[in-house]
This record gives sequence, structure tokens and C-alpha cells, in this order.
Amino acid sequence: MASIKHSFNPATDIPPLNNKVILITGANTGLGKQTALELAQHSPAQIWLTSRDFTKGQTAVEEVQKIASPGTKIHLLQLDLSSFASIKSAAKTFLSSVSRLDILFLNAGVLGHPPALTDEGYEIHMGTNHLGHALLLKLLTPLLNKTSQETPGGPSRVVSLTSIGYRLSDSSIHFHKLRQPDGLPQILRYIQSKLANLLYAKEVAKRYRESKIVSVHPGEVDTELFSREPGDEQVRFLVEEVAPKRVGSLEEGVKNQIWAAVAEVESGAYYEPVGRRAEEGLANDVVMARMLWEWT
Repeated sequence: MASIKHSFNPATDIPPLNNKVILITGANTGLGKQTALELAQHSPAQIWLTSRDFTKGQTAVEEVQKIASPGTKIHLLQLDLSSFASIKSAAKTFLSSVSRLDILFLNAGVLGHPPALTDEGYEIHMGTNHLGHALLLKLLTPLLNKTSQETPGGPSRVVSLTSIGYRLSDSSIHFHKLRQPDGLPQILRYIQSKLANLLYAKEVAKRYRESKIVSVHPGEVDTELFSREPGDEQVRFLVEEVAPKRVGSLEEGVKNQIWAAVAEVESGAYYEPVGRRAEEGLANDVVMARMLWEWT
């Protein structure tokens, strides 16, 4: 399924965000920080940036606060998505600090990570990119739904970053290998996690209709995901040969996810830049989506 692209200029097309509270995971750098920089200029009440590293996160908060609209407050929330304990602690802190949540960006991610397991024993890419965000979303869903009920202008919004790379998946999510640090080639470990981001958003949309959730591909952009030490040969080729020739600016890269946060969208849909529906292949696998939901 495909649709036409949309033109989108954040400076002129983001509506006033008065009174809105926004949370962005992985916002100390890259797409997350750039998203905060763009949205902060449109008068939201609060933007919360998450970061594993407190010092880097605080630096990002100060940078965003400098250009924010008068009255907009920028906050830091320390969060490690590879640790359920950290996720629960961060959610508790956030929920005790705010009374609403209008937009949630599930933006953080890892690519090319050496073989490793999360604190709970899951492969690091799937554990961080999918399971960590799934737990965070579960903990914040009651507040998202409450905000939707109290907001005449429309439901709250969840934007989950996936990747067009899901199309390279070899046929399915290998659930039986997700407790192994290196049960699959490194690039496939990442690709599976991005397919999970897309399919999980579809399942959430079916089961929770109070808020809207979409998944988006930002395009090939210059982020720190591409600055990690290369791992296997496929990741090395991606990092050293493909990325330098195709990456665009962060300013271009954030357009799709910001568009998805403020435009008219269909809950559960997947969008490529900008605002173009483009589900194909495994993105339409309803059986695998249900299996992922049950496994998660």
C-alpha cells in the first residue's frame, strides 16, 4: 500500500502546541534532540528528554531550553531501555511529575551493538529497541488515554521509529533466538527489532483505540547510530559504504516523525518520508504481529 508524499516544513506546519506535554526517548543526540529543538519553538508546556547518560542529557536539555518558546520547560529523564528496572523507575518519576502526556516519541535505538543481552536476558537490539519501548508504552498508556479523554482537540499520539530495513528481514522474527546474544547475524538482529517496532504499533492500535499510534521511517540520516564501531561484514558495509553516500541532514530526517505527531494519521499505519504510507511484505503479516504481541 502506498500513498503520495506530503510537503512539510516544521517552522510553518507545526501547529501551536500550547499546554501539551511531550516525551522523547533517546533525545540527548541525533533525531531525538533535533525533534525536541523543532517542537520546543512551538510553545508546548513541557518537553521531556530521556538519556542513558545524565551529563549528555543535561547538555541537550540546556541546548533545547535556549531556543524554546517563552514558558516552555525542558526536563531530563534518565532512562536505560535495556533495563526494566530503569524503565520502571523513569516511568514512576515521569508519572509523578506530570498530569498529561500528549505526544510520546519512541525514538531511541541501537544499531551494530556487539553481541550482548539486556539485564533481563534478551538480545540487546530486540531488548532495547522493542521490549524496552513496549514496557515504557505499557506503563504510560493510562496517562495517554486519560489525556485523550480530556483533550477536545484530538487523541494523544505515539510515534514509534522503525526502519525501511524491515524489508530485509529473512521471513520472520526468530523468537526462539531472542535469548541468545549472537543467535543471528548482527544486521538481522537490528532488522528484526525494527520489524517488531512496526508490527507492535499495529497491534497496539487494534487493542487501544483511545490514543493513536503510528510507526515511521525517518530516512537515512546522519545520527550516532552510524558512528558505532562496525561489527559483522554486513554492518561494516552499511556503516562504511552505504550510509556516507545516502545520509541526509537531521533537519530533513525529523520531518516524518514530527509530521506524524501533528498531522492527520491512521492509527497503526506505517509512514515513510514524508507522510507516505508504504506497507509491504512482512509489514502486513497479521499472524506475526499477533505472535509478537503474545511474546512481548
